Amino acid sequence: MKKFKGTGVAIVTPFKNDLSIDFAALGRVVRHVIDGGVNYIVAMGTTGESVTLTKDEKKAIITCVAEAIEGQVPLVVGIGGNNTQEVINSIRHTNLEAVDGILSVAPYYNKPTQRGLFQHFKAIATCSSLPLIIYNVPGRTSCNITAETCLELAHECENIVAVKEASGDISQIMKIIKGKPENFSVISGDDMLTIPIIAAGGTGVISVLANAYPSQCSEIVNNAIKNNFKLARETQFRLLEMIELLFVEGNPAGVKAMMSIMNICHNTLRLPLVTVSRSIYSRIQKAMEEVSRK
Repeated sequence: MKKFKGTGVAIVTPFKNDLSIDFAALGRVVRHVIDGGVNYIVAMGTTGESVTLTKDEKKAIITCVAEAIEGQVPLVVGIGGNNTQEVINSIRHTNLEAVDGILSVAPYYNKPTQRGLFQHFKAIATCSSLPLIIYNVPGRTSCNITAETCLELAHECENIVAVKEASGDISQIMKIIKGKPENFSVISGDDMLTIPIIAAGGTGVISVLANAYPSQCSEIVNNAIKNNFKLARETQFRLLEMIELLFVEGNPAGVKAMMSIMNICHNTLRLPLVTVSRSIYSRIQKAMEEVSRK
């Protein structure tokens, strides 16, 4: 659990203009966020456009990221889906020697019941030798993991060590924090709610913004964990518009625009995702200039 405390970053998957993976840029992303002080890296999550990657590409990304990390921070990889057996097969057939944990999103599209969600994650936890972080993001999955189901999993499955909570429901999140076992973490899945969730007893964030601004995001989290909420708020307030612009035309379109302006990677996404519009790109440029002056 301690491995996944503080600032995690769900890294982008950089693509070249021909849409092949840009492994040199991926290495730059890893070095950029580590130099910025993040505590762990999550590869092949939503921000990493995992649903558009082939099995061979996913294996290559794990190798590339692990080599770039050089053991400096823990690595979490996203392995999830709406076919429970296929998720289990993926875990069994992936080389996870350099991996410290698995992030597994709630099943999407087929809308399981809470009993189905419990059995899905219990089956994955049973087959996994690595710690499992369950990922609740009902805005994408149309399927909410309730506080009751999350707590049942936390108490019954020893290697389910955390939940990445992106429901936006503070009441639900606080119920989880109140009822969780001591060795279970509640992680914010929303950059905008990092401070409130830590204040309620959460352990940090898996951030999108930290791709571009790792040091500032780490500053927010570190100050919040130390109960220095005034300093945490001051940093977050400087970044409020940046956080909004991350998502106004979808993730990771916003953060890839930011990172292309920083010359870290190309502003390229795989369909069905597309780059942000010219007007939003201009707003991002202006906001970044303002942040750099503060």
